[in-house]
Amino acid sequence: MKKRFDIRVMDQELSILSDREEEYVERVVQFVNERAQETRKAIKNGTDLGIAILVALNIADELFETCEQLQKDVDQMESRAAKLIDYITTKGQM
Repeated sequence: MKKRFDIRVMDQELSILSDREEEYVERVVQFVNERAQETRKAIKNGTDLGIAILVALNIADELFETCEQLQKDVDQMESRAAKLIDYITTKGQM
């Protein structure tokens, strides 16, 4: 069941709906705010919108990289499993 949360992201008050627990929502908000602060320090004269876009792009990039690495890991495990199955099958025929 979705619950309403009043949050503050980059000094903006927002109301969101989420199935998640309050602690999870707080962790996400804290993560985004920390990333925004880091970006603001690096960009000195950036607008709030520009900083928000950069934060979104950086988080999306990290997500894509993580998904790519996860797929590589899954492919590697599948390959190893296939080799083990082949080895076991071959040994069983001897």
